[in-house]
Amino acid sequence: MADPRPPVPQRGFFEVRWRQFRNAPRPVVRAVASSLVAALAGGLAFEVYDVALDRGAVMPGGDLRILVLTVYVFAVLVIGSLVTYFVVPLPSGAGRAHVTRTPWSAMLGLFAAIPVVYLVLVVLHEILKPLLLG
Repeated sequence: MADPRPPVPQRGFFEVRWRQFRNAPRPVVRAVASSLVAALAGGLAFEVYDVALDRGAVMPGGDLRILVLTVYVFAVLVIGSLVTYFVVPLPSGAGRAHVTRTPWSAMLGLFAAIPVVYLVLVVLHEILKPLLLG
């Protein structure tokens, strides 16, 4: 006997990705949001420092852009990992009675922070900086 139900239409690639984007898991959204906030705050401070040096400001210690950039990236990675560790508990299946945090919570934050810090730097340096100097 044939199946009376009509065949389920296949969704297109972009339709599937849009649905995944709209229904992202809360831990992933929290990890990306915490890293994004840290990256934007530090990135704006770095761009202010960079623009000040480009305009001829004399800073104590001279031009320390590479050191400041290294500290910025390291700080965003650490802050993203720590904040994610504290705000993203692992699912336990037991409701909120028992909240579990493991190093994997921090790793989720680290894995979210790596592309976020890069993308924020690219956007700020390639889009915002020319607007400020222009």
